[in-house]
Amino acid sequence: MNTNQKIGTTFLTSRMRQFSVAVLSVTFGISMYICMNSFMSGVNNEQTKMAFTAIPHINIYNEVQSEPNYHSKEANGGSTVRMVSNERNINYTEGIRNVDEIKDRLVNIDHINGYTAQLNQNVFIRNGVSKTSANLSGIEPTSEDQMFNTAQYLMEGQLQDLNKGSNSIILGTGLAQKIGASTGDNVTVTTSDGIDKSFKIIGLIETGSGADKSRALVSIQTARQLFSKNRSYATELMVNLNDFDEAVNVAAQISQFTTYKVESWQESNGQLDSANGLRSIIAISVSLAIIIVAGFGIYNIMNMTVNEKIKEIAILKAIGFNGKDVIEIFLIQSVIIGFVGGLTGLALGHIMISIIDRVPFQVGPLDSLPISISPSDYLLAFLFGIIITFLAGFLPARSASKVDPVAILRG
Repeated sequence: MNTNQKIGTTFLTSRMRQFSVAVLSVTFGISMYICMNSFMSGVNNEQTKMAFTAIPHINIYNEVQSEPNYHSKEANGGSTVRMVSNERNINYTEGIRNVDEIKDRLVNIDHINGYTAQLNQNVFIRNGVSKTSANLSGIEPTSEDQMFNTAQYLMEGQLQDLNKGSNSIILGTGLAQKIGASTGDNVTVTTSDGIDKSFKIIGLIETGSGADKSRALVSIQTARQLFSKNRSYATELMVNLNDFDEAVNVAAQISQFTTYKVESWQESNGQLDSANGLRSIIAISVSLAIIIVAGFGIYNIMNMTVNEKIKEIAILKAIGFNGKDVIEIFLIQSVIIGFVGGLTGLALGHIMISIIDRVPFQVGPLDSLPISISPSDYLLAFLFGIIITFLAGFLPARSASKVDPVAILRG
């Protein structure tokens, strides 16, 4: 330890109360930075997970034509008069007719870790005198569970049981409550074509989203029979990737071998990505503001230290210490404050998020507040703490280096 370092530590330890307050300021700022970012990252991750329980990374479907197709054609020749009564607009809204062929092509594409077909139609569900509209989804239970972890959201029943009978159905908890049904009850499903079929409720599902109020699940084979569709028919084919950020690139590859609409989640749910980014910006802004406020507190403490040690500084300069030595003496103090406060802030922040992670919070599949611990948050918090305290110490140190020892000693 050189002379400047010894003087700096002596100045610092001579005022332990000020030193403790400065360290606590850094500790509080860094711990709050870690808490805010860990909590907000956890919220973003959980919301993304919950969103992807209903939406895939890539969706393939038959897009409805924006321009209407009319049954009658324009007559040829200027001498012909076309007279049409009640011209009909034909919209072809059929789904994917050859879903198995597309699946075979998906196997050869990198980044894809799963795909599943669905047959979705609006129906009416009746339980006794209670009747309501619902979204009936014919699913492939095994691949559906692999992609969306659907089984973990079941409150009652088993997802694979949908394959055991053609009259098995799983209802969303909100939908079951709406019609007053429970597991084991029989309900009647009515299609838009007026076809009725009785189903037995084998389970209830709750994802925590609004879809639970209208969601009903059957096997895709049952749905095809109910709606009189062929064995390779589906309304949409959903694809998941190892990294959902690659959705746009993979969607472009799929579009090369199919005429159906291939839509990435960024295209269909851009608000999800925007909301995550906005929450992250808010969390970082608040955290940095806390650290900067702590830096102002350290600046005030260092400024008071300079004023209290002004005569000592003058004596040091009178006996040969230059301005750089004076700056080093006070920077040593601020760096020690930042280092000690940084370490205690990391420890306190970790303890706080460990406590928050155990706070009971029951919403859908969550049983505690969402927390995402990232080593980068700890590293950035420590670096920000060191930088802010360094700057907070540099300004008073630079002022101290310009002190005229003669003027000070004359009083």
